[in-house]
Amino acid sequence: MKKVLLVDDEPSILTLLAFNLEKDGYEVYTASDGLEGYELAISNPFDFIILDLMLPSMDGIDVCKRLRQEKIETPIMILTAKDDEFEKVIGLELGADDYMTKPFSPREVLARMKAILRRTKQSAAVEETAPAKQPETVENGSEETIEVGDITIIPALYEVRLRGESIEITPKEFELLLYMTKRVNRILSREQLLNAIWNFDYAGETRIVDVHISHLREKIEDDTKNPVYIKTVRGFGYKFEVPK
Repeated sequence: MKKVLLVDDEPSILTLLAFNLEKDGYEVYTASDGLEGYELAISNPFDFIILDLMLPSMDGIDVCKRLRQEKIETPIMILTAKDDEFEKVIGLELGADDYMTKPFSPREVLARMKAILRRTKQSAAVEETAPAKQPETVENGSEETIEVGDITIIPALYEVRLRGESIEITPKEFELLLYMTKRVNRILSREQLLNAIWNFDYAGETRIVDVHISHLREKIEDDTKNPVYIKTVRGFGYKFEVPK
C-alpha cells in the first residue's frame, strides 16, 4: 500500500483529501504545520507528499527546499491559492513536481498524483534509472553523453554541462531537456510535453510547462529574451534548435 503525506493547516482540506485517498487505497499520514510535516517526511519513506504553501512553523517553500537538500526525491504536489503565482514558480524551481490551485477537485488531485507516480519512483530511484540510449550519443570513456551545441548531457549521472561546466538542474528540468534534445527541430506542443514529462492525459493547466521552459532557458541560454536553443513557436508550443 502506497503511503501519502498530507501537510495542510486547514482541517477541512486534510479531511477531504484523506477520505478520498484512503477510499482509493492509500495509507494516509497528516500534519497540520510545516515543521511537523518536514519531520515526518525525513523520518518515513513516503511515496507522495501533498504540501500546502501557507503553513505555520515552516512554510511549504522551506519544507520543499529542505527536503530536496536532504536528497529526498519523494514526489511533491504543492497546494496554492489562486493569486500565489510567485510561490508556484518558486515551489517548482525548488523541485516540486506539480501544483494545484485552491479550490480543487479531489478527483483531479488523485489523477495528477497517479500520473506523477507513474513517472517518478520513490526517494532516490530517479538517480538510479538512466534514460534509454539514443542515436545522438557519443562515447566518453565508459559513459555515453549527448552533445547539442555547447550543452553536454550525461544521462547516467543526471548531469548537464554548459561549455564543460556542470549546472544545477532539477529532475523534471532534466527530463524536459533530454526529451527536447532528442527531438531537435520538431515543434512540441505544451500538451505533448505535459503528457510526455508529467504523463497527464489531459491538457488542464499548462503553466507548469511554461515555468519549466523558463527555468531551463535561464540555465542554458546566454540571453533568455533571445534564446538560441529553446524557441517559442507562437500558437503551437516550443522547438529545440542547435545553433549554427
